[in-house]
Amino acid sequence: MRMKMKILVVDDEDKIRNIIRMYFSKEGFTVAGAASGNQALEMLEREQFDLIVLDIMMPGVDGWTVCREVRARSQVPIIMLTAREEEVDRVLGLEMGADDYLVKPFSPRELLARVKAVLRRTARSAVPAEPDAPLVYKLIEINPRTRTVTICGMPVSLTVKEFDLILLMARHPGRVFTRDELLQRVWGFDYFGDTRTVDTHVNRLRDKLNKVPGCPEMIRTVWGVGYKFEVEQ
Repeated sequence: MRMKMKILVVDDEDKIRNIIRMYFSKEGFTVAGAASGNQALEMLEREQFDLIVLDIMMPGVDGWTVCREVRARSQVPIIMLTAREEEVDRVLGLEMGADDYLVKPFSPRELLARVKAVLRRTARSAVPAEPDAPLVYKLIEINPRTRTVTICGMPVSLTVKEFDLILLMARHPGRVFTRDELLQRVWGFDYFGDTRTVDTHVNRLRDKLNKVPGCPEMIRTVWGVGYKFEVEQ
């Protein structure tokens, strides 16, 4: 990992921002802080960051809004922080495009480990290098080079992980991938989450595909095992 990567810490608590800045600076990171969602969005307009540590519960513009705004224009990695250990918060964060999730109070060492893990995953291609010729099935085209999916000529807007999931499975039609396999192949061996992350992303991917008129069912659930890509060519 190259040194002096830039991290933006968004939290309305000065103490949290200062602790993270002190700890991460010792590890060779450049750390900037934003005390509000508005300030974070303004900073993101002016500067490039390698990763965002984002608190959810902030007055005014909250973390959900910041995450949504960031994902509308960027795939910069996001680790969300929250004081509530509720599954609905974690699932919503992942659905909105967050890369990881950490509950307060947390250890700076654990946050550092998660940051490094996310940066390692984003520094390499999530899906192993394979021929990048477009995959063409019935009504659907998946283009690895441009990272685009079209159905009946209509583009489908996917997140990085959603595209990686469909590309991996479409390259091996009919093969059943377990949730653990998908977690390892798409998120990486060092991912801190669990297999529910896979279910969340697959469900969101299906919803996006099914919104296109005429889209055939292509990602099938194999109960008790995982998922497979199956569609006529």
